Amino acid sequence: MTFRVTVSPSGRQFSCSEDETILSAGLLAGLGLPHGCKNGACGSCKGRILSGEAILGKHQEKTLTPDEKSQGLSLFCCAKPLSDITIEVRVVETGEFAPKKLPTRIAKIEKLSHDVMLVCLQLPGTEKFAFRAGQYIDFLLRDGKRRSYSMANAAHTSDQISLHIRHMPGGLFTDQVFSTLKERDILRIEGPQGTFFLHEKSDKPIILLASGTGFAPIKAMIEYALKQEISRSMTLYWGGRQPADLYMHPLCSDWARDIPTFSYIPVVSEALADDTWMGRRGFVHQAVLDDFSDLSGFQVYACGTPVMVDAARRDFVTLAKLPVDEFYSDAFFSEADLI
Repeated sequence: MTFRVTVSPSGRQFSCSEDETILSAGLLAGLGLPHGCKNGACGSCKGRILSGEAILGKHQEKTLTPDEKSQGLSLFCCAKPLSDITIEVRVVETGEFAPKKLPTRIAKIEKLSHDVMLVCLQLPGTEKFAFRAGQYIDFLLRDGKRRSYSMANAAHTSDQISLHIRHMPGGLFTDQVFSTLKERDILRIEGPQGTFFLHEKSDKPIILLASGTGFAPIKAMIEYALKQEISRSMTLYWGGRQPADLYMHPLCSDWARDIPTFSYIPVVSEALADDTWMGRRGFVHQAVLDDFSDLSGFQVYACGTPVMVDAARRDFVTLAKLPVDEFYSDAFFSEADLI
């Protein structure tokens, strides 16, 4: 059976069968519904069911709490309709960059830190691969599983795709990255994916918030903004447990030195005595609140762990008056979080 899905407040409509998720049907219909992992782990697709019924499939319980469920919230990457349904979610204009499957060759692989690897993928010369800075790709693994990584470069910077991959010991894919993968190996990808990218129609100043390798898509956004000569002020807050986690700290410092509209605040939560860390300490999202008590006139782009992203969304909206529709995010999750 097929049902009609109405999206509020846009009024857009699309059909969704009872055996497909609301997200997949919406994307197939050409709507830019917010999403990230498509697997019930990141929460990027979270929205409210205003009327009608849906059944919620497997997902991480921490991604959608019982209290959120009682308020009518759902994860549209896991929800299948049981009737005609109206949902409340922001529709993002994704542009013309439809995902495609491509073979790629590893052009470069090198460590950026003890647990972060830079992997550069050479795209086929016969295929154009267009994407927005901030989006991600899926690796298509032989067993049918997927692993998602944000692109760490803007499209104009190279004919390659750069990725920052953190090692998760025991991880199906990252163990290979840190042991057996080598230059010239062939990997299949699908992309671009996701709705995390710079919204250029606004003239509001920008807060960029990253933890760990959440810096990758933020870096791409900054490169894109510089190329487009976007004059809005940008302030980057990048957090890690130790200073070594800020694996491109010199690059960010150079941007802050050379670009009048760019500021950089590194934040470390668990610096050791031997680190001789002289910078800010604590949680990275709290550093933003310490500096900005009123975010009502800002846009925020946050990428990193679900804990950081969720805390930032909650506190920026409730404590600093950030409009909820000016918070854009992409929550990273580990391989252990995958269902």
